[in-house]
Amino acid sequence: MRVHHTSKRHDWETPPEVFNPLNEEFGFTLDVCASPDNHKCRRFLSILDDGLSCDWSRDTCWMNPPYGRAIGKWMQKAYEESQRCATVVCLVPARTDTNWWWDYAMKGEIRFIRGRIKFLLGGDLHHSAPFPSAIVIFHAWRY
Repeated sequence: MRVHHTSKRHDWETPPEVFNPLNEEFGFTLDVCASPDNHKCRRFLSILDDGLSCDWSRDTCWMNPPYGRAIGKWMQKAYEESQRCATVVCLVPARTDTNWWWDYAMKGEIRFIRGRIKFLLGGDLHHSAPFPSAIVIFHAWRY
């Protein structure tokens, strides 16, 4: 039996209908989980940059993290960077049964997405995600 909530790929590109309205609202300056082929901001961090080790604190960040086991580390980093004055807007699976959701997503503003996102793969529309999605916003914490 196939499992419908896993994928061998972790680099699904955000479709413009999801990204553009959020970019208009927040004015992103850094895409923290990107590649040269799927980045949404002029400035981006790729796997070679090791975004989990970089400083995001001066930026308004877009984050469509890898959806594998490492997602908890990315959500922790996003939350912690918001404590250092970054705003981080995250596109994540709405996995309300996971530890990372309760430990980090619940600390942000949550916007559930109606329906399923059609992610891009190589610039082409791909089939709908097999899971619901949410936008989690960690607003910059200012002193």
